[in-house]
Amino acid sequence: MWKQKLKNVSKLGLGFSRRWISIEKQVGGIRRKRFAALWGNGDYGRLGLGKVDSQWSPTVCSALENQNLKAISCGGAHTLFLTEAGRVYATGLNDYGQLGISPEKSYTLEPLEISGLPEEIIRVSAGYHHSSAITANGVLYMWGNNSSGQLGLGKRAAKKVSKPSRVDCLNNVRIKMVALGSEHSIAITDEGEALSWGAGGSGRLGHGHQSSILGFLRSSSEFTPRLIKTLQGHKVKTVSAGLLHSACIDENGSIFIFGERSLYKLGFGKADDATSPSMIGKLPICEEVACGGYHTCVVTKRLH
Repeated sequence: MWKQKLKNVSKLGLGFSRRWISIEKQVGGIRRKRFAALWGNGDYGRLGLGKVDSQWSPTVCSALENQNLKAISCGGAHTLFLTEAGRVYATGLNDYGQLGISPEKSYTLEPLEISGLPEEIIRVSAGYHHSSAITANGVLYMWGNNSSGQLGLGKRAAKKVSKPSRVDCLNNVRIKMVALGSEHSIAITDEGEALSWGAGGSGRLGHGHQSSILGFLRSSSEFTPRLIKTLQGHKVKTVSAGLLHSACIDENGSIFIFGERSLYKLGFGKADDATSPSMIGKLPICEEVACGGYHTCVVTKRLH
């Protein structure tokens, strides 16, 4: 008997045409290898099929047929693959070093292994032009575009980072999950605390209004991970980052939204930017959330 199961579908969804799935085959109760099927815009090799042709129906990525896949994540024009063995592969555009391979390659048509990750990886996430990976020990690595501090490496870090770099300021913090948006990043610690960094325009980082200094506007960017204080006291279990907004769900199933007209996008409140996390009280218990370019989706718990 064949059993198909959607698993670890990328949650970024910044308005891109392709979709990725991982399919599990089960025959006679025996678990078989998972593989990736993909379709949509093939520019820069983002589909990993060895060519730039667009695909109008799901097509198996033969380059990874010998790997047992665990998770995948879609970025602006690149894609990350995570295997059960904890190895990471990347394909597509590499103009900001988002593939984590040699900067001499501007793109690749097939997935290449990222060799700069020293430990077993358990999670990956792809942003518009940046990427991340979390090790089994909760260590966060990031690479790619860093123009707004979205890699969390500090204000003096390079604007483009082509090799996976450990976020050293989190040395004593175990990271459980990270979500990457266009130019910002948001993460959850093992303790359920929410951190955010990168471009803060429209309030997407959730740190509230930035006060001016001597009449000059203060930069809203954060170059290292910063605790979202409004969420202290809430144990956050999942996060998602969109183009200009973010969302998270706590252990009680309450959802918090912040960023560009985030409340309006859900049909609640006025069409104003929410610079601090705002709880959406009209929704039932939420279990999953996904932020797209200009929309948000949630999965709620079935109520009996």
